[in-house]
Amino acid sequence: MATRNLRPRALAAAVTAVAAVGAGLAVTGRLPATAATAAAPPAAISWGVCPPPHEGDTSRDPRQECGTLRVPLDYRAPQGRSIEIAVSRIRAADPAKRAGVLMLNGGGPGPSLDVPSVAAPFLPAEVRERYDLVGFDPRGIAHSTPMSCGRDADELVRDEELLVLSFPAANGSIARNADYSRRTAEKCAKTSGDLLPYLSTVNIARDMDRIRGALGERSVSYYGLSWGTYLGSVYRAMFPRSVDRMVLDSSVDPGKRGYEDFRTFSGAVEDRWPDLARFGVEQRKLVGLGGTERQVRRNYLAVTAKLDRDPVTLPGTKALLTGNLVRMFTWQLSYSDAALTPTEQAPVPPMAQLWRAAVHFAHGKGTAEDRAVIEGLTNGFVAQGTLPGVPQDNLYSVGYAVSCADEAWPRDLRMYARNTAKDRARHPLTAGAPANVTPCSYWPVQPVEPAATVTSTGARNVLILQNRRDPSTPLSTARAMRRALGGDASLVTVEAGGHGVLIHPEQNTCAMGTMKAYLTEGELPRGDRRCA
Repeated sequence: MATRNLRPRALAAAVTAVAAVGAGLAVTGRLPATAATAAAPPAAISWGVCPPPHEGDTSRDPRQECGTLRVPLDYRAPQGRSIEIAVSRIRAADPAKRAGVLMLNGGGPGPSLDVPSVAAPFLPAEVRERYDLVGFDPRGIAHSTPMSCGRDADELVRDEELLVLSFPAANGSIARNADYSRRTAEKCAKTSGDLLPYLSTVNIARDMDRIRGALGERSVSYYGLSWGTYLGSVYRAMFPRSVDRMVLDSSVDPGKRGYEDFRTFSGAVEDRWPDLARFGVEQRKLVGLGGTERQVRRNYLAVTAKLDRDPVTLPGTKALLTGNLVRMFTWQLSYSDAALTPTEQAPVPPMAQLWRAAVHFAHGKGTAEDRAVIEGLTNGFVAQGTLPGVPQDNLYSVGYAVSCADEAWPRDLRMYARNTAKDRARHPLTAGAPANVTPCSYWPVQPVEPAATVTSTGARNVLILQNRRDPSTPLSTARAMRRALGGDASLVTVEAGGHGVLIHPEQNTCAMGTMKAYLTEGELPRGDRRCA
């Protein structure tokens, strides 16, 4: 379940722990007005105290307030069952300058209720003055009528190397992946079968417009990160008159959904690797992977292959230390340069701690400190994805659910085996995992309607921000979003690594200045732009 998101604890730890057949409406461009407005007008949101945050999370802004909104589970039957959407808000800092609502989504698909609090410190002061910052947990996620596949914490930790990317066995076999995927799909159907057909991006976009109506706004502006760029582009395609200004940060390719979307991770990791190789050279005395970038790559691949062949059992976790686990945490830590930067509190950067431990264990010399590093990562991975009052597996299941609801995945196991072997050779850093079989390959329900078609609407109102070396959404997918939107958008490319332009404002002052000018003054660059 490859998720791309912005979460409070993930930011603090520099880890982001962290995608048609049926009788539905065809969604191509604008949604038919009858379908968009079939449900009764939404009631105003009653604002109050927010649900409890993750234990130890202190990032929530005291000004943030929360409420709930009832929406139809199935918009084709608006008088039928309804579900709950949790919504949050931080009011504009200067009411005299208020310009409206800036709706936020932190990606994933994952929780976004606290994204107003997380994003506020990174947004320019002029933006915070003018906009109410509004977030929400999308349907099926966290505090919005959550789905579950009935998996407990022990099961999640044990299957860690299959949760985010579906890593094959040391010899390349996908047999374990197929068995895991089939069993997981069956559990999802048993636990949340009534929700699964309706957890699509087009329905989440419809929920967004219900939120807009409940806020009493004729239109909203929007900032979306990662998967949130797809959600924003779908919302704009379905409700073009509801969008004022839109910022898409670290874009997915709107033309690649489902399986093809997952496969883009391999190229993204390769794009980011030169930064990591240079880091390995700089930290050669600590991690021991060599004194040149070529040596770092060769030795990193050798270490991960050795741990695949000879995994290490650690007493403090139910997960085995394998090469796949090292690959997964390397990928996640590469989301932010914070994991590559020494600080007073952590003089040995998190990536160096991980790589040093992997080298030591591969050579049979793991220390107590190394064990603590790996056990902390493996046990903390599941814990960071768990919210009070929410099923433990929610975050690690909903990414599949949305991807499967958007587009049917192939069912041919031989195709997955061929593609995994091909990508394993072409992109060894991810060992073929992004091309592998997942629960979507065995999903119990088919999409009830086609995915939206993202295209130009004739309104020039989209700013796309993109780091050149993004390990999750590569520059190629941002360019694909730019092509899909045509003259409606401008693309700003930043010569930087990491996932998310907004959350690295200190290294992206050019891009942040462009975003500030657009959101506050409506100044969209005439053409595309590069920021050094």
